[in-house]
Amino acid sequence: MRAAVTVAGVELRRFLRDRSNIFFAFVFPLLLVVLIGSQFGAGAMQGRAAVAGADTPLRGALVAALEDDDVAVTLAAPGDVREQLARGRTDVGILVPDAAAAAYDAGEPAQLEVIGGSQADAQATVQRVRTAVQALTTEQAQVGALVAAGIAADDARAALADAAAAVDAPEVRVTDVDEVAQAFSGLGQFDLGAATMTLLFVFLTSLTGSATLIQARRFGVVSRVLSGPVSTGQLIAGQALGRWVIAFFQGAYVMAGSSLLFSVSWGSIPLSLLLLAVFSVVSAAAGMVIGSVMDNDGAASGIGVGAGLILAALGGCMVPLEVFPDTLRAVSNVTPHAWAYEAFAQIQRHEGTLVDVLPQLGVLAAMAAVLLVLGAWLLRRSLARAL
Repeated sequence: MRAAVTVAGVELRRFLRDRSNIFFAFVFPLLLVVLIGSQFGAGAMQGRAAVAGADTPLRGALVAALEDDDVAVTLAAPGDVREQLARGRTDVGILVPDAAAAAYDAGEPAQLEVIGGSQADAQATVQRVRTAVQALTTEQAQVGALVAAGIAADDARAALADAAAAVDAPEVRVTDVDEVAQAFSGLGQFDLGAATMTLLFVFLTSLTGSATLIQARRFGVVSRVLSGPVSTGQLIAGQALGRWVIAFFQGAYVMAGSSLLFSVSWGSIPLSLLLLAVFSVVSAAAGMVIGSVMDNDGAASGIGVGAGLILAALGGCMVPLEVFPDTLRAVSNVTPHAWAYEAFAQIQRHEGTLVDVLPQLGVLAAMAAVLLVLGAWLLRRSLARAL
């Protein structure tokens, strides 16, 4: 057992010494989590607005109202606002002319120029801007009516604020009957991307790592190891353990990093780590199969990248399984990614327990057993040929 652990430690050190692995295994996955979360996450619809105009009460009230509605607001000159719209850096451009500011001060309706961008969510942000402007105009008209009745402006605003605080705001509850919308309920902005990127890179790194096994045979590392008090079985066990340690270590790192940096919720941590551990066995065993069958490390890396990306795409790591058509959804069941995706969905979104994900864990364990036996047999054959 000590010999197998030593071989596993050597594999881990070799992996960490490769500087390219530092980026692709630890930095790149977190960057993709940010990218996917910013584009498709639940918080991606925040909205962006660029406001141009003099520093007037109307502009200040508008900016405050939009920020209270979680719209990201930037102040810029009119020309810069149009440039941001053209480059897609903002969803809505708002021009506040002096005439509108004067009308607002007089308690009259203010006419603003609102320019929507070409982004998919620009219209939603435009509607939020219109709602904010309408609320400001109504409030200003109320203040004007109270001032005309002989009440001081400050007293009128204070009275309106007290009245608004005394009235319970209306509550709207939306029940979405769409199955896809219900499937994604309970997800944070970065939760889905973190889970899928963990599966994608754990499997991809394991497959591309098959090249190191080929290099070890080609450069005589295996022969030198076997010349010592190490049996073939111990070497195979060490290779399997080392690749599992690399896969699990990378996955745990992505889970911890996404949780600390982006507040990703993984549900039950022990259960998520158990799922990662089983999926890492499947990944490590698949890498052993490729590394034992092939003799060219470059070709093995290419096949590993191609196979890893294809299986990840079929398994829901690039497009969620919930939007797959029925036929493609059935095909995805041949991939370990699909079963791990379903298990993560249960744990993250629905507070799933061990009983809930037991079917997925069982299928992954069966895949791991088959691939481990096949990888060990193929590696033993390749070692016999090499010797």
